[in-house]
Amino acid sequence: MIKVSCLNPIAKVGTDLLGDNYELVENFSDSDVALVRSASVHDLDLHDNLVAVARAGAGVNNIPLDKCAENGVVVFNTPGANANGVKELVITGMLLASRDILGGNKWVADNKDDENISKSMEKAKKQFAGGEILGKKIGIIGLGAIGRLVANSCAALGMDVVGTDPFLSDAARAELDEKVVVVDTREEIYKTCDFISVHTPLLDDTKEMINKDAMAMMKDGVVILNMARDLLVCDADMDEALKSGKVKKYVTDFPNHATANMDNVIATPHLGASTAESEDNCAIMAVKEIKDFIENGNIKNSVNYPNVSLGDANAAGRITVCFKGECPGFKNIVNGTDATCANRGDYGYAIIDLDHAATADDIAKVEACDNVLKARIVK
Repeated sequence: MIKVSCLNPIAKVGTDLLGDNYELVENFSDSDVALVRSASVHDLDLHDNLVAVARAGAGVNNIPLDKCAENGVVVFNTPGANANGVKELVITGMLLASRDILGGNKWVADNKDDENISKSMEKAKKQFAGGEILGKKIGIIGLGAIGRLVANSCAALGMDVVGTDPFLSDAARAELDEKVVVVDTREEIYKTCDFISVHTPLLDDTKEMINKDAMAMMKDGVVILNMARDLLVCDADMDEALKSGKVKKYVTDFPNHATANMDNVIATPHLGASTAESEDNCAIMAVKEIKDFIENGNIKNSVNYPNVSLGDANAAGRITVCFKGECPGFKNIVNGTDATCANRGDYGYAIIDLDHAATADDIAKVEACDNVLKARIVK
């Protein structure tokens, strides 16, 4: 029986997929597998029985990836499962920044007791006049699952769309609307766009990439949308740009104490994936990843180990190995019939099929290798 702990509420449509061989437990310390959304794993003890953590979402800042890898714990995420929810919030933010809907809504609330509000509003509404997005130019920085959806939706709305992504694959490029123009650099986006939407992971290269130097290249009155990570934008530089009017509006789904106190910021409390559909999709995807890992040993969408698959576990036996450094030929050590092995940075993962049901002796032979972090019997 595989014990599964949920560190956050996980949509039942996902946990219902676990089946009879899995048991939900309350305590993380009792689990073989953990499912998590936003709860922090950084301060939790990674006990010996733990083999996997699945994040029902894309970001994994709440999980100690290196610590997990060093303990032979595979960490999964669910890229793309919440992409439509985030895309719709980006479009909403863009429209809110273009039309002063929030100001108009507040005016109605403030004047709700005015018996002549239907007449008063005709005089008041001019202060809330905005612009249209049709024909405006938007730049998408990062054309992953979310960025591509945003790009295609903006193209469908009649916008001029450009995007950039140094890691864009041919398959991903093929998913873009033919009207989306892919450029080589962020600078090309900074210099020409009315709207800029960032959809990149937080890396050394992207931390505070929207700063005073970047904004100096931008058009006056640009709107910047950040539904990815707050640290992609330098708060101090954004404050100055908003005060000067260089940036007309800053739309973010990651408010902090600084941005929450700035004028001309439209902030939402991390609502990107907060839809019933996104939560269901993330839960289903996370559980399917865990089941394939537990039942077949396959890894898909890991963020600290390589993606490795040997298909369904149809051989008589199967074992998996998390290791550090080079793969020392586990297949020969246990007389395997088939095997696959790959590395991701310092860490590697192997799947070995056997002509017999795997035994504790097979695991002992593998664990005798110096670089093995964790070995597991799948079958």
